[in-house]
Amino acid sequence: MDQNLRFSVHTLETADNSSSSVGFSPSGSPVSLQDSHSFQPGLYHSPDQTYTSHINPAAGNVDELELRLRELEAAMLGSDQDFEEFDVSSSWDGYGPEDINQENDEFRIMEELTSRGDLKQALLACAKAIAENKLTTAEQEQLISMARPLVSVSGEPAQRLGAYMLEGLAARIYESGSIIYKTLKCKEPTSGELLSYMLLLYEACPYFKFGYLSANGAIAEATKNEDRIHIVDFQIAQGGQWVTLIQALAARPGGPPKLRITGIDDPRNNYARGGGLNIVGRRLEMLAESCKVPFEFHGVPVSGSDIQIEHLGVRPGEALAVNCAFVLHHMPDESVDPRNHRDRLLRLIKSLSPKVVTLVEQEANVNTALFFHRFQEAFSYYSAMFESIDATLERDHRERINIEKHCLAGEIVNIIACEGTEREERHELLGKWKTRFRMAGFSPYPLSSYVNATIKTLLENYCDRYRLQERDGALFLGWMNRDLVSSCAWK
Repeated sequence: MDQNLRFSVHTLETADNSSSSVGFSPSGSPVSLQDSHSFQPGLYHSPDQTYTSHINPAAGNVDELELRLRELEAAMLGSDQDFEEFDVSSSWDGYGPEDINQENDEFRIMEELTSRGDLKQALLACAKAIAENKLTTAEQEQLISMARPLVSVSGEPAQRLGAYMLEGLAARIYESGSIIYKTLKCKEPTSGELLSYMLLLYEACPYFKFGYLSANGAIAEATKNEDRIHIVDFQIAQGGQWVTLIQALAARPGGPPKLRITGIDDPRNNYARGGGLNIVGRRLEMLAESCKVPFEFHGVPVSGSDIQIEHLGVRPGEALAVNCAFVLHHMPDESVDPRNHRDRLLRLIKSLSPKVVTLVEQEANVNTALFFHRFQEAFSYYSAMFESIDATLERDHRERINIEKHCLAGEIVNIIACEGTEREERHELLGKWKTRFRMAGFSPYPLSSYVNATIKTLLENYCDRYRLQERDGALFLGWMNRDLVSSCAWK
């Protein structure tokens, strides 16, 4: 393998521990977090509160909304297979589809399920009743209430997940999912607290390190002989992904190249940063200066659906790398908007002739699936995620509760409660992403075997139930038998 690439990739994992920069070591430990304004991992899971079903979406009373959410939180604290393979007729332990369709039999079945503590089937019974819409709103709410004693945000992984899934069902009944998702995304906790929760999630699980490391490795390989590099990051977040890459470029034999980063992000995410993209630009500029890397930053505060070619500022003579890490699933596709921004954006990127395009996404099938199937898929996916968190953080760890509530619960509720343009969490399996990329004219860019080996070394610092697989030119990181994140590159 090319020696320059080997050195660059190695440097991505061995960031300088000086106080002037921030990165993450192969073990995942943070490197020099001086204060709340230091670099943080670029995670944008919704910073939402817990959700309640008794909020009138038309009222718009934020104070009342917050009060009800706090009441719900106090009450809650007190107290696997993919859907395509799911066989409803064999999953009700004695109750077939004809039983659940009989008037009021839903309550008899729910009593049976709750009496024996069968949380999964109780959740599915609630979701199925809501999907079929044969009960009144009050009856649907009664089913949810019957299942509540089985869940707890401080219980086992399934109980914790069940608490948020029940609130998603309640929000769906009252059509309050969108207002809760959007209002609380920019309300609480404070930006400093949210950053600490995101950092804890980043440290507790290797999913984001895996994604960023594999993407940076592909970019380092594709631009190893270039002296002018332009990275377009479609969700710059805190900018933390680029710390180790800047340090790697600084260590290049023969001197660093000129680096320009165009950082795009939805203005709604200013809350998580505590300000605009100028904050990210200043941090990266200071880091680049300390590393003696010629650097330029351009912030573009627009949502993904509004991106146009003029936002990207592509210049002749620069090697272009485009980073799409945990962002494309937010773009509405043909099932939501006839303009199909998901595929439009890919065609736009291809028209720029990039050297490499990185894709990192959650491996879940919740984009166009019907509600009940989507609910099953969400249960399967987030069960694995919550179990993996449980392997690192103690069951009664208060920060664990905050991590799940503020970093994961929002997207769970959005997947369950919202439809149409209001549903922003629209994950697809890699097979569908591959089809989209090929239709846009891309071909696969092989990931470096050295990067793969480095990721394996990273995983040695975590529970042995994590699984790394390479299939069809892509890397998959999973928990036991469930894929959770996929990573690949294109050109």
